[in-house]
Amino acid sequence: MELQYQNKKVAFHTLGCKLNFSESSTIAREFTEKGYQRVKFEEHADVYVINTCTVTEQADKKCRQSVKKIIKQNPNALVAVIGCYAQLKSKEIMAIPGVGIVLGANEKFNLFQYIEQHEKTQQGVEHSCEIDSVVKFDPAYSSGDRTRSFLKIQDGCNYPCTYCTIPNARGKSRNANIVDTVNQAKEIAVKGYKEIILTGVNIGDFGRSTGESFLQLIQELDNVEGIERYRISSIEPNLLKDEIIEFVSKSRKFLPHFHIPLQSGSNDILALMKRRYRREVFADRILKIKALMPSAFIGVDVIVGFPGESDEKFKETYDFLAGLDVSFLHVFSYSVRPGTPAADMPEKVSSSTIQERSKVLHLLSDHKHQDFYIQSMNRNEIVLFEAKNESGKMFGFTRNYLKVETPFSKDLINQLIELRLEKLSNKNCFKVQF
Repeated sequence: MELQYQNKKVAFHTLGCKLNFSESSTIAREFTEKGYQRVKFEEHADVYVINTCTVTEQADKKCRQSVKKIIKQNPNALVAVIGCYAQLKSKEIMAIPGVGIVLGANEKFNLFQYIEQHEKTQQGVEHSCEIDSVVKFDPAYSSGDRTRSFLKIQDGCNYPCTYCTIPNARGKSRNANIVDTVNQAKEIAVKGYKEIILTGVNIGDFGRSTGESFLQLIQELDNVEGIERYRISSIEPNLLKDEIIEFVSKSRKFLPHFHIPLQSGSNDILALMKRRYRREVFADRILKIKALMPSAFIGVDVIVGFPGESDEKFKETYDFLAGLDVSFLHVFSYSVRPGTPAADMPEKVSSSTIQERSKVLHLLSDHKHQDFYIQSMNRNEIVLFEAKNESGKMFGFTRNYLKVETPFSKDLINQLIELRLEKLSNKNCFKVQF
């Protein structure tokens, strides 16, 4: 710990995905190791860091709103904006009054050094880069939650989906090798975490830059002592191979929990999106999972309102999803991203129609999610309880991501306990008493 920073405070605000969350946590650890005190974003701090997302226009807007909020509460603070939006729109962000540092994909992990530089010169720092020049993989994992950690295993994407800015914000697909990634998992285990969520931009593409494979990685992670559970975050259906599903079905540690992006149930729309599969491939993946793991949780990403999505094509999506044995829908409204091919496509869908279609799919999701809970009644499941005390209650999750509520007890934190699920406290949570 460096004495010169003992009285300094830093606050982080993370927008977007769990990958951003893992990176913010890793960057924050350098600050605390140097002597900074990490405080909540709403509190008074010397340095405020906003780690940005740019998947939607709303994400960009949230960044700008956050800057204004900081300047209002502490006009003398140093504001640093990093991440995806910073990579794509560095000059635009630097022009926002109050912003002192803007760092894109290549420089965000050097934030502490840039803050030291800023303190000496009091000059603004703006760094984005030619995204094709980004080849380094910066490892990261989250800390703070006493139960689980998000481990970044991959970054970047080589898929040219016509609606997406992520390849321009994060660069080409890359990863550390298996040995280094397993060592990160071991480091997490030493800190007492029981569960790891594997995260990245396109995690099924793991190994592209090291000549390895995602299957080889999870086989090695399965042997890490101290980690009791692994969850696989979003994985493309065409990369979710039979061998991966079969391995998960036999593993004690890899959980029956899948998050698979569909985006549309219309093959015509999938083609316009330049997705690398047809809906038949997606349906086959669901059937394979359920054949081996009947009680598996399956979450599905779907976009409504993509250009060219007529009423007929939306009905294709609805009927397709209604017929799938899935547990939950993550519904996203299409957002025009400047510079993407979809931004120039004809047959735009009105915002009112997008809202109506979103509501329809949310209702379908609610129905499927509730059915998933009802089907799980009167089963014994192993629950990992979390540390948060919410009005005298605490919550945990089963292997297949069922939420469980019980009266708060410190003795239950980070414990794996087998319970019988007999009573629903509401439509999406079981209630148990000890």
